[in-house]
Amino acid sequence: MYRKVIIYLFVISIAFNLVGCGYIGNKNVLSKSEYDIIVVGGEPEGIASAVSAAKNAMRVLLIDKHDGLGGLMTYGMLNSLDMSYGPDGALLTQGTFKEFFEGIGTKYSFDVEKAKRLFMEMVRRYPNITLSLNTDFVKPIMEGNKIIGIVAVKDGKEVKYYGKRIIDATQDADVAASSGVPYTVGAEDIGLKDEFQAATLIFKLKGLDWDNLKKIINEEKKIPDTHIDDTSAWGFLKITKTYKPYNPLLRLRGLNLGKQEDGTVLVNALLIFGVNGLDKKSVEEGKNRAEKELPFIIDFFRKNIPGFEKVELAGVAPELYIRETRHIKGLYTLDINDVVFNRDFEDRIAIGSYPVDIQATSPDNYGYVYGAPVKYSIPFRCIVPQKVENLLVVGRSASYSHLAAGSARTIPIGMAVGDAAGVAAAYSIKHNLAFKEIAENINDVKNIQKILVKQGAYLKPFKIHNKAEEHWSIEGLKFVLHWGLFPSGFTPGYGNNYRFEEPVNGYVYNYMMSNMILRAIPSKKENVLRVKEHFEEKFSDKKTPINKLNAMRMLLSYAGEKIDTEKKAEELLDIAFKKGVISEKVYDRLKNRDLVTWADIYDITRTLYLYLNR
Repeated sequence: MYRKVIIYLFVISIAFNLVGCGYIGNKNVLSKSEYDIIVVGGEPEGIASAVSAAKNAMRVLLIDKHDGLGGLMTYGMLNSLDMSYGPDGALLTQGTFKEFFEGIGTKYSFDVEKAKRLFMEMVRRYPNITLSLNTDFVKPIMEGNKIIGIVAVKDGKEVKYYGKRIIDATQDADVAASSGVPYTVGAEDIGLKDEFQAATLIFKLKGLDWDNLKKIINEEKKIPDTHIDDTSAWGFLKITKTYKPYNPLLRLRGLNLGKQEDGTVLVNALLIFGVNGLDKKSVEEGKNRAEKELPFIIDFFRKNIPGFEKVELAGVAPELYIRETRHIKGLYTLDINDVVFNRDFEDRIAIGSYPVDIQATSPDNYGYVYGAPVKYSIPFRCIVPQKVENLLVVGRSASYSHLAAGSARTIPIGMAVGDAAGVAAAYSIKHNLAFKEIAENINDVKNIQKILVKQGAYLKPFKIHNKAEEHWSIEGLKFVLHWGLFPSGFTPGYGNNYRFEEPVNGYVYNYMMSNMILRAIPSKKENVLRVKEHFEEKFSDKKTPINKLNAMRMLLSYAGEKIDTEKKAEELLDIAFKKGVISEKVYDRLKNRDLVTWADIYDITRTLYLYLNR
């Protein structure tokens, strides 16, 4: 009898192991295809998420389509870091990013192969992280509005992985989009459909003597407005802007150079317009355009840049550097005004300070620098998507507006956010809370913040006085900033110069009002189209201030009012005020002045919006 019992228990034991421990006995024990947290995307932000979750005793699956880790940094070869420091010099993006930064030798430009090895070492330190490379995400596994796993392809075979929580760390928020999370694309949120920041093909040079280049720049001063250290060089714009591309959809901007350990140098400088990062064909065509241009660029370098006389092309990045595609809609969307006016949120999970740098979106503009914050925080709500549960989104496609992403999309900030995602996912599992529940309870958020700080995060609360917010026209300015209504060449720039009391020229005055209508109130576009060509021709001069008469004629035209050309400036001003097209403040200011200021146009643009939407 005793022998039969032993045999019976042995058989049961074998059966238990064959079936898998996930569904028999203790349901909290996971099978080989079940994990606490699945991180999709081996980007730096995904690595931070996985490592952070692993530190919190979670069983983590990290998958990526490549044969290694690092994504944009290692396969797009984006090897220069956009850093965020506080006014006291403190690194704001600590935690996992700081570990990486110190691992590469605290250099602002790093060796790509070294970074790839370092990322692998960081992940392999944690036995509770399962890494699956060469694994392509296919689709989510859903239960109603809850994501409970993913379908992927590995080694040509379809596999299913289940997780209690999923973190989307893909560049394009592929998991979120396919799960039903709403999103905008490119600059769509400011009324510019099918407009994206330019892509870049990073390429590699050999034959550049770095020590000689340092001498040319630092001692001989042969290249103006250019800087160099042991691994990085940036500037060269006065030379590169003279390059005439053979393909009109390309532009050579100032060079960012990053020295590699094998003596080669990576170049981040070639802008590619018209690339939709969500369209494989568009991406391939963009990359081909750039590669065909490179021989001409190399020849230009040899002939025009001191120290580059012997350079040769040594290769290109396997993938394009795509700056933006989707922007998911989260419980909160970070706005440009949050960034430039240094807003701190109680549910902060990361802090950044990198300037709002929007690269050119077409050959018609040269990019937009909307300001340089002292520092701002990113709220937890930005990574909690609408409509889908059990999911967090990190990286450039989190819930940041097109303009706010000009700062928040930078990788150091993304890695800090990734740390928070890992902690939040672990916390939600341990306390059986949905992410939305956490977002609605500040005590839970504070508990997550405490864990992050213990892991090394920098999350000190702050309050920064913004003098601009005391100006009477601040609501108008914030409206103009939100809709991105500064023309290229007239943005506030790194000095946050809003030019409040400076006279505004007719070009800017016309640009702000007409583009406000076309972007924010497309139903009123006829108000613009019937007079746009006339005003653009009349006010093409970007230097001459606009006077009161022309300002009121233009304003009333865009308001849809008929203009009596015989009326004087004061009469048109009275009409505009009585109809509610201008505010009382602007009316009083312009009664005794002839020139319109920047502060006036900020307020006028907002008031016109309210008038047309009445």
